[in-house]
Amino acid sequence: MVQRKKVGILGGTFNPIHNGHLILAQSAIEALELAQVLFIPCLTPPHKVPTGLIAPSHRVGMVHSAIENDLRFELNKTEIERDGVSYAVDTVSALREEFPNTEFFFIIGADTLKELYLWRNIYNLLEMCTFVTFSRPPLKMDTIKPEDLNLDPPWCETLLKNIVVGRQIDISSSEIRYRIAEGMSIRYLVPPSVEMYIAEHRLY
Repeated sequence: MVQRKKVGILGGTFNPIHNGHLILAQSAIEALELAQVLFIPCLTPPHKVPTGLIAPSHRVGMVHSAIENDLRFELNKTEIERDGVSYAVDTVSALREEFPNTEFFFIIGADTLKELYLWRNIYNLLEMCTFVTFSRPPLKMDTIKPEDLNLDPPWCETLLKNIVVGRQIDISSSEIRYRIAEGMSIRYLVPPSVEMYIAEHRLY
């Protein structure tokens, strides 16, 4: 029997990508023993109106510059190249078709966990991949109840079993955009290559 490759999925607007994203991906590789993490920039996010969302080409360019020297990370443009709203169920379906001998792990944060019930065709998606929630410490398991997830059994219990307490990384893309707009430094918040890309293209 062929052993299935374990691959993580890390999606988002990456507007811009920052060191928190990279540390999260590394934590996922270590915690889940993944062979690789796919960074998947979305074209149009389905659950929120993007604020200051720059062109897909620039977001792709920044992700590429951030991860190009790490063989564990790979840029995937499935959502950028697909027209319309970027629904995760469509993305995972396409990935499973392209990579049939792969087991996918969808990496999310604690805030997203409570919003999964709003995702398109969520039950189909839950069947297609394993969701793993990375939460900032200190996480108390009793603070999240199965009923908080608004999903049918057994999915609430299954999702709550797949929670990993990760590092405390308090960086956000919105903070970075604010600092750039105010003329403040973003050094140590993003990789040097991303800082250079933003400066060269005069973004944000």
